[in-house]
Amino acid sequence: MDVWIKSFDVKMEVKTNGMELEVRDGTGQVGDCYVTKTGITWCRGRTQRANGIKLSWAELAEVLASRESKSAALSAARTA
Repeated sequence: MDVWIKSFDVKMEVKTNGMELEVRDGTGQVGDCYVTKTGITWCRGRTQRANGIKLSWAELAEVLASRESKSAALSAARTA
């Protein structure tokens, strides 16, 4: 995968506008990941930011708190 910073509107601290990461594989754009001070938003393909999947930092920390919780989240995502 290739990851590109599309917009870097921060100095040292991530602000409200945050930054946008473009994620591509060998065949094209996989999606965009927006990182802000309130959390992250994943937009698969060319999904608009408003329609993306939002996670607060607390939710992300909960999902990634252990290998088991990460595995459960990935299993659920693969069956959805």
